[in-house]
Amino acid sequence: MTTEIRKSRILWVDDEIDLLKPHILFLQEKGYQVDITTNGSDAVDILQNQHFDLVLLDENMPGLSGIETLNKIRLLDSAIPVVMITKSEEEHIMETAIGSKIADYLIKPVNPKQILLSIKKNLDTRKLITRETTSAYQLAFGNLGTQINNARTFNDWEEVYRKLVYWELELERSDDTSMFEVFKMQKSEAGLGFSRFIRNNYLSWFTDKVKDKPLLSPGVFKEKIFPLLDKGKKVFVILIDNLRLDQWRILYSIINEYYTPTDDALFCSILPTATQYARNAMFAGLMPKEIASMNPGLWLNDDEEGGKNMNEEELLQKQLSRLGKKYKVHYEKIIHTRNGKKLVANFSNLLNNDLVVIVYNFIDLLSHANTELEMIRELAGNDSAYRSLILSWFQHSQLLDIIKLMAENGVMVVFTTDHGSIRVNNPVKVIGDKKTSVNLRYKMGKNLNYNTREVFEIRDPFAAHLPKTDVSSGYIFAMNSDFLAYPNNYNYYVGYYRNTFQHGGISMEEMLVPLVTMSPR
Repeated sequence: MTTEIRKSRILWVDDEIDLLKPHILFLQEKGYQVDITTNGSDAVDILQNQHFDLVLLDENMPGLSGIETLNKIRLLDSAIPVVMITKSEEEHIMETAIGSKIADYLIKPVNPKQILLSIKKNLDTRKLITRETTSAYQLAFGNLGTQINNARTFNDWEEVYRKLVYWELELERSDDTSMFEVFKMQKSEAGLGFSRFIRNNYLSWFTDKVKDKPLLSPGVFKEKIFPLLDKGKKVFVILIDNLRLDQWRILYSIINEYYTPTDDALFCSILPTATQYARNAMFAGLMPKEIASMNPGLWLNDDEEGGKNMNEEELLQKQLSRLGKKYKVHYEKIIHTRNGKKLVANFSNLLNNDLVVIVYNFIDLLSHANTELEMIRELAGNDSAYRSLILSWFQHSQLLDIIKLMAENGVMVVFTTDHGSIRVNNPVKVIGDKKTSVNLRYKMGKNLNYNTREVFEIRDPFAAHLPKTDVSSGYIFAMNSDFLAYPNNYNYYVGYYRNTFQHGGISMEEMLVPLVTMSPR
C-alpha cells in the first residue's frame, strides 16, 4: 500500500485572477494545489477555516488592500509565508510589507518561473538544502577520509578540523539523519587519529629539535597581539572562556556585520586544557612550570585551596615587563550581567588604553550548568542545541553591545579563548589517592592506577613544563570523548557525568581553538 504525498497548498489572492490562469496551470503541473480568491476579505475568511502552506497576495485590490489583508493574515497565522505581488515600486509600500515580515516581494508583471522560485525558496528550502548538502558531503567524504588518514602535522589536523566543523554545521541544517550518523563516525575516526598524533608529538614541541611546532597558549600575546600594538594599533582582546571553533562560527555570523577578519587562525591549547593551566599560560607568556617557579605567589596547584585564575592581570603585566613593553592596559573579567552593563556604560574610558582585555565566562558557566542542572541538560541535549543556547545568549548580551561600540570607534579586536570542551560519553576507570585532582579529563597525582592504552600519560611533568606537587607526581589525560571515572560508586558516577561537556583532555574540540584578528567594516 502506497501513501499519497500531500501537495503543498497555495492560496492566490488577486482581483485579476482570471489573467493568471497560465501561471496557476504551471504551478499545478509542478505539483502544487492552488486555490484562488479575488479579494482580501474572502482570503481572510478562507484562511480562518482552512490550512495553506503559502499565500500569494496582490498589493493593489479593491476593498481590503494587500497591506491590510496581510495584517489580518498575520493575526490569524504569524508563521505562514506571504509573498506580496505588486505593480507599485514605491519604496514606502515595500518597506511596510517588509516590516510586516513578508516572505518575498515581487514586482508585476511576473512570469511563472519567478513565482515558482519564490515558492520553492519558502516551502522547499529545507528539502533542497538536505538534498544538496547530502550530495556535496557524499562527494567530499572520500577526500576527507584520505586527509584524516594522511594527517601528519599540526597544520594537517587544523585543516581536517576546519572541514569537520564546516560539514557539521552544514549537515545540521539538513534533515538527512542517516548522513549525519555517517558524519559522526567520520568525526570519531578523526578524533582517534588526532589523539594518536598528540600522544606521539606533544612532548617533542618542548624541545629545540622540532621545527614544525604549533602556536601554543604561552605564545598568543607575544606572537599575535603585541605586534599589533607595536604598530600603533589600539587593540581589544575578547577572550570567551571555553569557546570551540564550531561555536565561534555561529557567533561570527553576527559579528561579521561589524567586523571582517584579517587573520583567521587556530592555536593549540596546552595540556591540561583547563582554565587554570591554559589561560594562566596565555597571560603569563609562560608554561605552568615556569609560572610556578618564577611567580610562586601567583600559582596554585590542583590540591591547593583558592581561585586558580585570580592573578591573570598581574601575570599579563609581568609578561609585558619581562618583554620591555610599556602599553597602557585595562583588564576586565565579566561574570555577571551587572559587570557587562557597567563596562558598556564606561566604554569611552576604555578607549584611553592601548590594550583592553575582556574575559567572558558565560560559556564556561553554561558547560558547568549542563553538568549540574537537569533543565540545562534538557535544553542542551546535543551539540546543535548547545550552540543554539550560546547564540541566544550572545544576541542578547552586553558583549554584542561592546562589539558594536568597538566597531563604531574603529577599534581592532582579537577574539580568542583558552580552550574548548567536548561532550563525554565513554568512562575510563582510574584509581588515585585523596590528593588526586578531581577533573574528569585529566588527573594529576601520585600512585595513579590506570590502563596505559586508554590514556596519554606524562610520567615526568617537567618534560611537558608542568608543575608537580610530589617527586612521584604524574599526569594522565583522557582522549576523544572519554572521561575518567573512579570504581567507587561507578554506575552513579558514570550516569551523572555521561553526556556532559568537559575539558582538560585531548581532543580537537579542546585543543584546536580560534584566534581571530578582525578590523571594523
